[in-house]
Amino acid sequence: MKKVMLTLMMVMGIMITAQAQKPNKEEKREQKREEIKAMKIGFITEKLKLTSDEATKFWPVYNEFHAKMEKLHEERKVNHKKLKKGVDSLTNADAEKMIDQELVFEERELALKKEYHIKFKSVLPVKKVALLYQAEHEFRREILKKAREQHHNQQGGKPQGAPAGKPGMDDEE
Repeated sequence: MKKVMLTLMMVMGIMITAQAQKPNKEEKREQKREEIKAMKIGFITEKLKLTSDEATKFWPVYNEFHAKMEKLHEERKVNHKKLKKGVDSLTNADAEKMIDQELVFEERELALKKEYHIKFKSVLPVKKVALLYQAEHEFRREILKKAREQHHNQQGGKPQGAPAGKPGMDDEE
């Protein structure tokens, strides 16, 4: 556990040092990703109350899973970029191909989740695996909430799409 916390503190120190330099847009995006990754590590570690032995076994498996999911999502983005032009600009054959590709991505994502569910159960007690899924969901909700708040603040305090003169309502999940 001490090793995990020490690693987390070192990552945060590196991020602070990197932020002292003037980054370009891509560097800022990468720094934000690294910051979120460090926050997620801390969040999951805290929620799962991992022992040092569990952490030593769990994090390599989780990082491998996360890297494969990121790769899959990057492949999926290529498909989604075509949609930015609009569905009306596609032929029926192209639209069908894109839908089929999306279903294949979803199948691959589910297969990856099933594969790593088994691996997670091999390094953690099943209740901690359940806590992992719960913690990931909770972390995503918190990140989305912070992003909405940041967007809200950048819009001068008025949530996007809110009628003039009426306060915005927070989404509840």
